Amino acid sequence: MNKKNLILFGFVILKFVLQYILVNPEYDLHRDEYLYLDQAQHLAWGYVSIPPLNSWIAYIINVLGNTVFWVRFFPALFGALTLLVVWKAIETLSGSLFAQLLGATCVLFSALLRLNILFQPNSFDILCWVTVYYLMLNYFKTEHRKWLIYTAIVCALGFLNKYNIIFCAFGLLPSILMTKHRNIFTKKALYYALILGLILILPNIIWQYQNDFPVVHHMKELAETQLVHVNRMDFLKTQILFFISSIFVILSGLFALWFYRPFRTYRPFFWAFFFTLLIFMYFKAKDYYAIGLYPIYIAFGSVFIGRFINEGWTKYLQPIAITIPIVVFYPISLIAFPNKSPEYVKTHPEKYLEYGLLRWEDGRNHELPQDFADMLGWSELAQKVDVEYSALPNKEQTLVLCDNYGQAGAINYYTKQNIKAVSFNADYINWFDLEKNYKNFIRIKEFRFNDEDELATTSPYFESSKLADSIANPYAREYRTKIFVFTGAKIDVSKRIAQEISIRKNSQ
Repeated sequence: MNKKNLILFGFVILKFVLQYILVNPEYDLHRDEYLYLDQAQHLAWGYVSIPPLNSWIAYIINVLGNTVFWVRFFPALFGALTLLVVWKAIETLSGSLFAQLLGATCVLFSALLRLNILFQPNSFDILCWVTVYYLMLNYFKTEHRKWLIYTAIVCALGFLNKYNIIFCAFGLLPSILMTKHRNIFTKKALYYALILGLILILPNIIWQYQNDFPVVHHMKELAETQLVHVNRMDFLKTQILFFISSIFVILSGLFALWFYRPFRTYRPFFWAFFFTLLIFMYFKAKDYYAIGLYPIYIAFGSVFIGRFINEGWTKYLQPIAITIPIVVFYPISLIAFPNKSPEYVKTHPEKYLEYGLLRWEDGRNHELPQDFADMLGWSELAQKVDVEYSALPNKEQTLVLCDNYGQAGAINYYTKQNIKAVSFNADYINWFDLEKNYKNFIRIKEFRFNDEDELATTSPYFESSKLADSIANPYAREYRTKIFVFTGAKIDVSKRIAQEISIRKNSQ
């Protein structure tokens, strides 16, 4: 193994190690992860919330044992591959070993370290963005048609993972039109590539059509409940924070794309940066949607900086340049990761407030960052449901109905019983088993001050009822979520559930 490969291998190993040690063991998985892991039990060409590729990865995790180790492994792997692509992009731009060291350091000590903790489509999405840019970089350099074919394949995989990749294309297309590379639209290879990409994503498009395009309903709900709280100026401020430790490298890359003659052939990337951000801002997208935009500019910036501090006294600036991302990122790492106990975060809120980390999607500040609170209380919930479930007669005739996908997914992940919890929320609305003759009913209900009494409204339909337990962890977003148990059904539960599903689907 030569020196370069040995250094690259060291970065990859460090990446994996950090992804595992930056999570305090007091935290469970994130609420979203439970839904994505449960999709492995219901493989399809699409879901209400996301396209199918992430469920294929979840299936592999399930085959490997479904342990937390493997849940953490795949986002870490995609993060390591992102670093590798940036490394190869610098190599394509004829960057020095120093440039590769600088680029790898900037990618490693960035928001990717936080994002790659969670098993969500985001890690693979960012990998696809960076790979698309890398492939187009090679096309601009050589104009060989194979790079267009490869780009189409990666775009298709990105589309099957998360529709966010569309913004990558929307940012690139007008940028290409503004440069000499606009002749790409006269190339047959481009249209062959588009046809190939369309063929690859066609199964998901057909699924969307057959299911009345649930992605449209999902985006509408997202816009009404979450994106409405997005402030465009806050969006821009957060972009700086994502790669603040390497901002000087990214700005150097943008500068070089406009002024540095050897980079003139890559000018579309200059315009793509601004077009993509403007598109995200116009649609009031969540700030992290744009993270995949930045790594390729780290590659350009690293090469540019490496050209100017490579000999004479300037060589002494190289270790300083590599140290800056680490030094700047270190204080951020103390608050950006769930590596402190909930008690510590609550009693030391100053820095979290300063960086806006305590602001949730509802626009208000809370005791913990929302992502941290979304990683608490789940195993507790599952254990308490298991206790109630195991004490029931005719356990196999028990319906466990939850208020949200996090509750259902967590119960299904941690349960020691044969529980298949469901919800009217997200994809679970399609996963009810309505063939069963349910005799028992376990209801998981979020705490709300204005809730009607579940016992009063549901008890008449069962022979016995009780409020069994609730989530006691005060730091969990699900704090005081209640567990109701009803036995001896006097009605056809499956029929009532089928009616409710029909009403909810028709109202969408």
